[in-house]
Amino acid sequence: MSTDTRPETHTDTRPDTPTDTPTIVLVGHGMVGQRFLEALAGRGLTATHRVVVLCEEPRPAYDRVQLTSYFSGRTPDELSLTDPRFIADHGIELHLGDPAEAIDRERRTVTARSGRVFGYDVLVLATGSSPFVPPVPNKDATGCFVYRTIEDLLAIEEYARTKATTGAVVGGGLLGLEAAGALKGLGLDTHIVEFAPRLMPVQVDEGGGAALLRTIEGMGLTVHTGTGTQEIVTGDDGAVRGMKLSDGSEIATDLVIFSAGVRPRDQLARAAGLAVGERGGITVDAQCRTVTDPHVFAIGECAQAVDGRVYGLVAPGYEQAETAAATIAADEASFTGADLSTKLKLLGVDVASFGDAHGTTEDCLDVVYADSRSGLYKKLVVGRDGTLLGGILVGDAEAYGTLRALTGSVPPVAPEALVLPAGAGAPAQLGPAALPDEAVICSCHNVTKGTIRGAVTEHRCTTVPEVKQCTRAGTGCGSCVKVLTQLVEGELEANGVEVDKGLCGCFAQTREELYEIVLALRIASYQDLLDRYGREEARGGDGCEVCKPAVASIIASLAPAIGASGYVLDGEQAALQDTNDHFLANLQKNGSYSVVPRIPGGEIAPEKLIVIGEIARDFGLYTKITGGQRIDMFGARVEQLPLIWARLVDAGFESGHAYGKSLRTVKSCVGSTWCRYGVQDSVRMAIDLELRYRGLRSPHKLKAAVSGCARECAEAQSKDFGVIATANGWNLYVGGNGGATPRHADLLAQDLSDAELVRLIDRFLMFYIRTADRLERTSVWLERIPGGLDHVRDVVVHDSLGICDELESLMAAHVAHYRDEWAQTVNDPEKLARFVSFVNAPDTPDPVVAFVPERDQIKPDLPLLDIGRRRTEEDVLDLEGSAQR
Repeated sequence: MSTDTRPETHTDTRPDTPTDTPTIVLVGHGMVGQRFLEALAGRGLTATHRVVVLCEEPRPAYDRVQLTSYFSGRTPDELSLTDPRFIADHGIELHLGDPAEAIDRERRTVTARSGRVFGYDVLVLATGSSPFVPPVPNKDATGCFVYRTIEDLLAIEEYARTKATTGAVVGGGLLGLEAAGALKGLGLDTHIVEFAPRLMPVQVDEGGGAALLRTIEGMGLTVHTGTGTQEIVTGDDGAVRGMKLSDGSEIATDLVIFSAGVRPRDQLARAAGLAVGERGGITVDAQCRTVTDPHVFAIGECAQAVDGRVYGLVAPGYEQAETAAATIAADEASFTGADLSTKLKLLGVDVASFGDAHGTTEDCLDVVYADSRSGLYKKLVVGRDGTLLGGILVGDAEAYGTLRALTGSVPPVAPEALVLPAGAGAPAQLGPAALPDEAVICSCHNVTKGTIRGAVTEHRCTTVPEVKQCTRAGTGCGSCVKVLTQLVEGELEANGVEVDKGLCGCFAQTREELYEIVLALRIASYQDLLDRYGREEARGGDGCEVCKPAVASIIASLAPAIGASGYVLDGEQAALQDTNDHFLANLQKNGSYSVVPRIPGGEIAPEKLIVIGEIARDFGLYTKITGGQRIDMFGARVEQLPLIWARLVDAGFESGHAYGKSLRTVKSCVGSTWCRYGVQDSVRMAIDLELRYRGLRSPHKLKAAVSGCARECAEAQSKDFGVIATANGWNLYVGGNGGATPRHADLLAQDLSDAELVRLIDRFLMFYIRTADRLERTSVWLERIPGGLDHVRDVVVHDSLGICDELESLMAAHVAHYRDEWAQTVNDPEKLARFVSFVNAPDTPDPVVAFVPERDQIKPDLPLLDIGRRRTEEDVLDLEGSAQR
């Protein structure tokens, strides 16, 4: 077996295949090629056949669907889909960097670039596709790239780091938006050029495209639709300097990525005399066997299926791989078409389409919900008989798994119930339990709900990982994992099996149960809690990265009540914190940190503004006014943090807790003090609330706002708790959030006095902290907790559980014992000792932390291979939960 990345230099043209062993030669080792190998192994064919793989790239198969996650910190090794043990255990001969260059169908041989010749009994072509580069002048100039392989990304990263400040992407489809996100993440001013009149024209309609456009432009990207690239403008050195567009305009840019679609890589097949489609693609039958030669198969993006399509998604390629392997094993299988549903997270925006998304079916109706302010667009295509035919989701694709599975059937609830967001008056949402058994849950592996239920009831699987292993559901793009988990837990409970809902492998209790234990028994130590209440096998150990920060948060939020230190860097608490809390600052992508002083309500005196400006100037920091109405300073080295904060504390500033799972800001408009529409003093209320809840540790970050009238300039209804002034007092809204899955807050109570408002917020926050799961936003908690808003209102407003006195007492203790963390730190030499890059060389700065100029300030000078490698727990969860193609 060869895994050498250097091509061998054989000139022997004789096939090296033993005459007594049937040989399968696979040309191409991408995602579909690897799936084909797994299908061969699953049918025992690797034990009866010699399997040879010719791979063009210098690395084995990797997850091309998640390619862009490289720029979020995933390494090439983490993207790999190939377990070296799998290759070795099955005797597969993998030749890296040695692609096939010629096929002799008469002799049944394949010649590799190295000159080596392989005989075959079965040849499988999985050569994939190549990016389409429009035939425009200077398309091959220095600074022009495609976006297809890890090597492409490495080249883009290096060029962007050293030679570019502005980038342009030709193509506004799936991959084009991913490429634009990568350039934006690399710090480049980014343009997107799309010939169609809207972004993602294949997946979304005009309304969905408009919502997507608003959101993307709101992120600072410039979008040009309805125009094409006419010419790449170059300088005297032959490098890119701009782009001329077909509408007569010109873009100044020094880096261009072509992402205008793909074309099947069928050149090898054409040269061998295999039939190809009119628009490319090796023509195959229902068994994925080429129509020209029964000994040759084609799968994936290089193949044109019997329905005349070349599928550019991974799920159809996987199905083709399974079909080809089954046919080689003499089993019955066929591929006649595939589900083109997709769910993605592009530039942080959820986008999904399924079924007949554009309503091409005769006599169909549309059910549409749109909220342009929040970037939400949802459309369902429904037949006259009520059958769900398809749909489009932009901004919130939470219901994608359920809706796609219901496609082709009449849902048990009205269509409007399926598109209205939580908190907008929708009736009870439809869950996966309502799906029929024949509903496909995992489209990557064509796994139905009935198969998942069977894994629990017949194969005795008791956990989601066991069901994944048994059915392969959830092991592809990952978009079905949430629905899969709900189905597995529901089936287990229906069968009387107790579902392990423990916090982690160390604790069998939930976070809510651990909170009650800590509060009732006054346990102020993580190690004490682990040794007394941890799982038997975990007692006496060190815990894990899941429970340590979760328990640290519980202890911090209950510190005054249980006699613990609320200071997160005291003793054992310091060892429990993640990277951000460990240094009381947010880690940035190049290893530097941000400094974010609290500015309550966004109100700041000129003297304090001057102090911030002087500090930013003296330490060379990047400054930015945020959406939360405060000033962030970026680029501080770890050893500079105490020096900066000493000056801020002296000037009267305190920590803004931008690094913590705690209150961030209480945003406000100018209210009745200045605004002619204001009916209450929103600035005063915002300041009072921010100072009251500052430093309150919670399961997730908290954001709030106060608007001085119903015009809602502070956007209070998109916050964890929001306050809107009325002529009679204040209305209190809870459970809202912006972000990738926006949710309108729900009205909890109205026309409250100042004292009533504060009392209800006290109760709401402490009840949330008491009962929420780890890293669970108030929006998710409000939808998950039994009884939802009605139950929360009963508890918080009407004291149905008789705990409101305790909730108020806990909040009062927090307020009375609050101490600024940075003020405590800068006055403690022992605590200051931690603020070094290298413990054994405290005076040595981190050489990775470097900057380059941009717009009269600085930006990170990003190393080629170390970009964003240090991640917090929340980053990892965001990455794991991202939707994939």
